[in-house]
Amino acid sequence: MNSFISTSEQDRIAEAVTSIRADANIGKLLRDAGKLKPQDMERVLQLQQKENLRFGEAAQKLGLVSEADIQQALSHQFEYPYIPAAEASLSPELTAATAPYSKEAEALRSVRSELLLRWFKDGRKTLAIGSARADEGSSYLAANLAVLFAQMGRKVLLIDANMRQPRQHDIFHLGNGMGLSDILAERASSLQAHTIKPFQTLSVLPAGSPPPNPAELLARPAFGALLSGLETSYDIILIDTAPSQLTSDYQLVTARVGGMLIAARRNVSRINPLSELKEKITLSGAQVVGAVVLD
Repeated sequence: MNSFISTSEQDRIAEAVTSIRADANIGKLLRDAGKLKPQDMERVLQLQQKENLRFGEAAQKLGLVSEADIQQALSHQFEYPYIPAAEASLSPELTAATAPYSKEAEALRSVRSELLLRWFKDGRKTLAIGSARADEGSSYLAANLAVLFAQMGRKVLLIDANMRQPRQHDIFHLGNGMGLSDILAERASSLQAHTIKPFQTLSVLPAGSPPPNPAELLARPAFGALLSGLETSYDIILIDTAPSQLTSDYQLVTARVGGMLIAARRNVSRINPLSELKEKITLSGAQVVGAVVLD
């Protein structure tokens, strides 16, 4: 005997099957992470069937897992890497990595979207990020944007070109060994970039050994050649630069890459230094891509 199932019924069945598969994956991920024991799985399944809940909801209702555990499992399921703050070996400044569902991370995603639409859409790959003063957050902005682009699956390189007061090695807990300065001074034969776990598409090139001549190193043709070579290997290259009130190094970087995103801090930044920074970027032949006001 032939039986016919309506289109709407087929859709409901497909949705139910998808939900069951998703729940099964969540359960496996929670079990593999050590959050659930085999006997816990049976309890969760019983409650799930009894009250028509999702697997994660049932596990949470039984007090077996937390909301953070569920979010972490979902991040693995949807290939969206991040590190729970309690487990992070990174600086708490790295909001995009440790608190990806926070208001701060969402605001930074808006900046990422603007950059994709206004800067990177025309085939550009490299962008400088800087500020007028050292306390205005350019390193914070560069590090978080690097994580956010990596979370999209883009292959990202973050370069710390602030060889006077470098910060990226501290933010990512790398140790400031060999890096950019050593490459430009021909003291390192290969790229000294570090892959950041669990962000397998994110690499960080620290500033390197403190040199007596950062400006001269950045002015060398080797810097331009290095960037040209790296653009064949990476989708996005972000360069953290020294603040303009400290040195003119940022002009050398910005002139090479063609544009800068300026970081400013609410109730800290002042109009005159920012205006001067904008003017000098324009005089270098580059453009101000935008400005981000951080709290």
